Amino acid sequence: MAAFQWITALTVFQLLTSCFCLENGLARTPPMGWLSWERFRCNTDCKNDPDNCISEKLFRTMTDLVISEGYAAVGYEYINVDDCWLDFSRSYNGRLQPDAKRFPRGMADLSEYIHSRGLKFGIYEDYGNFTCAGYPGILGSLELDAFTFAEWNVDFVKVDGCYSLPKDMDQGYSEFGYYLNKTGRPMVYSCSWPVYQTYAGLQPNYSAITQRCNLWRNFDDIQDSWASVESIIDYYGDNQEIIAANAAPGHWNDPDMLIIGNFGLSYEQCKVQMAIWAILAAPLLMSTDLRTIRPEYKAILQNKKIIAIDQDKLGIQGRRIYKHKGIEIWARPVTPIFENYFSYALAFVNRRTDGTPSDVAVALHEMGLLSPTGYRIQDLYEDVDYGVLSPQTKIKVKVNPTGVVILKAEVQQNLIKQNFYKPYNPFTQVYPLRTVNDFVKK
Repeated sequence: MAAFQWITALTVFQLLTSCFCLENGLARTPPMGWLSWERFRCNTDCKNDPDNCISEKLFRTMTDLVISEGYAAVGYEYINVDDCWLDFSRSYNGRLQPDAKRFPRGMADLSEYIHSRGLKFGIYEDYGNFTCAGYPGILGSLELDAFTFAEWNVDFVKVDGCYSLPKDMDQGYSEFGYYLNKTGRPMVYSCSWPVYQTYAGLQPNYSAITQRCNLWRNFDDIQDSWASVESIIDYYGDNQEIIAANAAPGHWNDPDMLIIGNFGLSYEQCKVQMAIWAILAAPLLMSTDLRTIRPEYKAILQNKKIIAIDQDKLGIQGRRIYKHKGIEIWARPVTPIFENYFSYALAFVNRRTDGTPSDVAVALHEMGLLSPTGYRIQDLYEDVDYGVLSPQTKIKVKVNPTGVVILKAEVQQNLIKQNFYKPYNPFTQVYPLRTVNDFVKK
């Protein structure tokens, strides 16, 4: 009998390790939606704060607003519950269960409501003994919890990594992904595997992570501050050689939630976050109060041109290509492509705080834009069209302190007519690149 049990366990282990690849066909572009954590945290005081506590009321309200306020129309589709939805104990049969006072109709009912509105339902758990807030984790119940989520018609599962051993995460996160697949229910799988291993001094195995997770966290939780956003931008720029190539359709680096419209960022800084997240091919998961968001912040979140950059079907993560004295340039290859030349999204970021806008001037070819057919340049926030410019043309932008200018340079399919150089016009910000001949006396 003991020998039979050992053979059975070995067979199961071999089956698991040979089938750990996620293969769910989901997240072909970065997921978009609304997530509760950064804005509402673990507020469970529904007696004194019924409008802002983690409850089915909050998620139903946000579901309705995503529809009625036009967010769904531009691509936001997931309504994701984060930590603190659970009861502090499992049910009598070992199943996860929500807090009965805050979710009296249960999670299957909330899922049904979100689906009835044409959106998708996401949920949170933790690969540990407990979640980060101290609720039951999935350790010891991986298969049961995966099938519970499937029964609730969950579409997106975020798995945190508190109260677990980082050295066990390669096996554990992979095993849970296997069980998610085994349910037959398509569920986007969001992992926290790399960040916990990095902080433990381990080197994450990104080859394995990209095969087993649809998205994953690399760095700190975002906080409601410009300093936090800057630290994330720095991390992605400083470590881009390690992590950027891991992004592709089906699996994405996740710099964490959009905090646009909360308390900690200025208008200009909100524009920076949206632009850089699009350059990074990041999931766009809003964590803000959609009931009170001001129109100018709503416009940033619903900017169709920047969303199109984020959702570009090539799925190539952009990189920082220039950094000097507080000025950064980020570039991302995007569609359309013509004769092996990419189009590009270009973000000019001013990290300075000296109180006056900074002029940034650079020739297109210096940023890697080399197509002889030229590029049509458009400002994605201001709707300014610079026309079709050659690689030799120098473009000049004025970037506000802690602000951004984001452009799309769309490669053209026809040669620019005759002279590449345009006459000087003091009312534009586009200037021809000077040559030696410009300085020769005639």
